[in-house]
This record gives sequence, C-alpha cells and structure tokens, in this order.
Amino acid sequence: MALSQDEVSFLSKKIFEQFVLQFNIIENQKVNVFLPIKKFNEINTQFFIDYFFDKKVRVFVPKIQSEKMISVEIFPDSEFEINNWGIKEPISNIDANDELDYVLAPLLYCDRFGNRIGYGKGFYDSFFMSDLKIHNKIGLNFFSPNEAIIDVFGKDVALDGLITPSEFVNFTIK
Repeated sequence: MALSQDEVSFLSKKIFEQFVLQFNIIENQKVNVFLPIKKFNEINTQFFIDYFFDKKVRVFVPKIQSEKMISVEIFPDSEFEINNWGIKEPISNIDANDELDYVLAPLLYCDRFGNRIGYGKGFYDSFFMSDLKIHNKIGLNFFSPNEAIIDVFGKDVALDGLITPSEFVNFTIK
C-alpha cells in the first residue's frame, strides 16, 4: 500500500519481464490472470494481458459467482463491471470449465515453500482445489519470500512458483 503509482507501474513491468524470461508462452495456451484492485496497489497485470493477446494466448480472468471463483475467458472487446469488492470482472458468466496452463495469482505474501497469504477469503485455494486442471500456479508479488508462514491450514494450496521484480522462485524443485 505504501508504494506510489509510479513504483507500482515500474515494479509491475519488471515482474512481467521476469515472467517472459521464465516461461515460453505459446499460441492457444490458456492463462488465467487476475485483474488488480487499484486501491490495494496490486500489480498491474495489463502488461500480461496485452502480451497474451498479442501472442494469441487465450486469456481468462477470475469472477466471483455464488461465493465461488470461476474463470471467464476475455477478449480485447470484452465488457467489464465492478463487483461488490471493487474488483473489475467481465460481464460474461461463462465458466471456462477447462484446463488452464497458468494461473497468475495475487497475494500479500508468499514464503519459500509456496504458501501464500491472500486477502483471507479462500477463493484461490478453493479454485486451486476444484476439478479444473491447472498446470502452473504462479504468484506475482513485489517482494521476495523471507519468513515461513506458520499458520498453514489443510485447505491451503501452495503455489508452484513466485515471480518478483528480481527473481523467479520455483517451489516444485525440492
């Protein structure tokens, strides 16, 4: 929250550049990317979305529906609205019900084991545990992991990786 808009933009671009360095995204892959909550100074994911559209990657975004998160495909001309939490969501309610190559997840903090702290609603953990096949769960954060999260619960789902402005941390290599 303490970052200026210029810092958020600069660091978001660095995170995007790290993603491009680490992953070879190809045409028709399916990526779910969050839309940032501006009042919380979340990472600007528009860099990712523009890149994915340019590379002909299928882009999906989260939408809360009946207290559950679904993944809705968007297009350059998709229409959006603001939900009750102040998050931009597509007007469409068509759930992907498909496998996703990548899910790019927001977080407040992530430790060196891939445990993430979000906003406490459990939407991403439930989404990760759904029947939807997700190949890569990647967190995006301005800060590198340091301290372990000690209050991990049974329903918490660890990430496969974390991208910060300066590094990619792979949690699948032990």
